[in-house]
Amino acid sequence: MEQPQAPFTDLQLAELQKPLSQEVVKTREQSGRQLCYVEGWWVIAEANRIFGFGNWNQDIVEIRRVSEYQRKIGQAKRDGWGVSYIARVRVTVNGVSREGVGAGHGIDVDLGQAHESAIKEAATDAMKRAFMTFGNQFGLALYDKEQRNVVDRPPSTTPLTEAEKNTQKFVNALHSKMVQVGLNSDGIATIMLILGISDFSEVKEGLRPQLIERLTPEYAEKLNSGKNSNGVQVMNVASSN
Repeated sequence: MEQPQAPFTDLQLAELQKPLSQEVVKTREQSGRQLCYVEGWWVIAEANRIFGFGNWNQDIVEIRRVSEYQRKIGQAKRDGWGVSYIARVRVTVNGVSREGVGAGHGIDVDLGQAHESAIKEAATDAMKRAFMTFGNQFGLALYDKEQRNVVDRPPSTTPLTEAEKNTQKFVNALHSKMVQVGLNSDGIATIMLILGISDFSEVKEGLRPQLIERLTPEYAEKLNSGKNSNGVQVMNVASSN
């Protein structure tokens, strides 16, 4: 009987189990405590390096506003807004799925900007928490109070090519736009079906700016129902019943 293929190669497992470099650990003060974390861009770069651009993806399972209130901002005490969101993101790598829940907060004199900041932060926080379950390189080592798997050594990165950097910027920008317009996992599956791709890194460079520009709330609503831009049903989804 043929044995099922392991989801990760020996090399990938070795990378995931390596200690985390102290150089990529950031700190911030919160409620009188010093918190350690890795940045969202680093998590995405590590996922691309360890798994490959086309071997992982993330789905926004849920994103929800939990508070919105007027407040004073800065020393000048300008009128402004405080907004908070929570998000749940599913990360899938080689068929293995993990979920993370995160929160985001936005403070701005402009209500729209406050919402945008909170949404982005919540989605990124949830993504990082989902990735954390895969190993030290995604921040798992920081959950150990003694940080025994955080070492003073340079990060084990392979320099990205210009094409890989451009792809990474595009995927990050596209993900942010998806969150802004309310595209859910059904909508993501629909647009991938329309484009004939299995991963957004496969989108041709010439089409990338157009794709981001076309993603409006109205188009996202159609995609979430399994429809294309003309309103034609191209995929059956539960929400369309």
